[in-house]
Amino acid sequence: MKAAYKQFAYFCLMRFVRQLFDFYLDASIHVALAILSLIYVTGLLFHLSLNEHLTLFIFFATIASYNFIKYGVEAEKYILVSNSYHRYIQFFSFIAAGIAAYHANSLSFRDWTVLAVLAVLVVLYALPVLPQAGNLRKMGVLKILMVGFVWGGTTVILPCMAAGRPLTWDVQVEALQRLILVMILMLPFEVRDMALDDPSLKTIPQRFGVNTTRFIGVVASFVFFGLTWLKEQVYPSEWLGKTMVLLLLFLVMWRTRRRQSRYFASFWVEAVPMLWLGIVWGAQAIYP
Repeated sequence: MKAAYKQFAYFCLMRFVRQLFDFYLDASIHVALAILSLIYVTGLLFHLSLNEHLTLFIFFATIASYNFIKYGVEAEKYILVSNSYHRYIQFFSFIAAGIAAYHANSLSFRDWTVLAVLAVLVVLYALPVLPQAGNLRKMGVLKILMVGFVWGGTTVILPCMAAGRPLTWDVQVEALQRLILVMILMLPFEVRDMALDDPSLKTIPQRFGVNTTRFIGVVASFVFFGLTWLKEQVYPSEWLGKTMVLLLLFLVMWRTRRRQSRYFASFWVEAVPMLWLGIVWGAQAIYP
């Protein structure tokens, strides 16, 4: 009887942990941490003093905006939620939006200038404002390019400008690398969603197939790493970090399949920025 009780308690605990983990992914906390990790990578690479209000604003605004895009870009669809699980995510998103608004009050005019440009791109991506395609999510390759541009601007340009760092050649190269990195990390999602995406989207896997998409990802990974050679100043920690990221990208492309495990893309692929942050942080502890 005692053994059965322990087994039941263990089952309940594991079920709760699984549900909590699923909520962590579904509520976009994981992707927000990925963006936050890339911002801190930028801070370490360029030795920036990051603006705490800006980083927290980006983190919580990412949660709110990503959930809005995922669960209903139409206002009435997002407000009138019938699914109880989605209501929890909706409530969490409103809290995140409120915290983001609080930190937004402390941002400078310069920060808002960059954010305004990025916000326009997010609106074009999410809302049906284009006369023919509706939004950029329905424009295949352009969608990936736009997401990469937003992430590059958010995680490189914005923190550099907020810290008063000039947009030097090295900063521009890093922003381009970040754009390429995000585009590579989106490929497993494109492959996973091939069966669900409308054929008219003409995503990269739909155009070229899975194997060619993986090859494109490998080539783009070499480009991502190779651009480091164009920088004027590169520290040993950056070389080590980007070498490890290159190997991680190879592993991601090798493991990318049409039939993926449940958490491959949504957790492991999106964890690459966090692993990169850990590598750079550790490398700078060895090579200050």
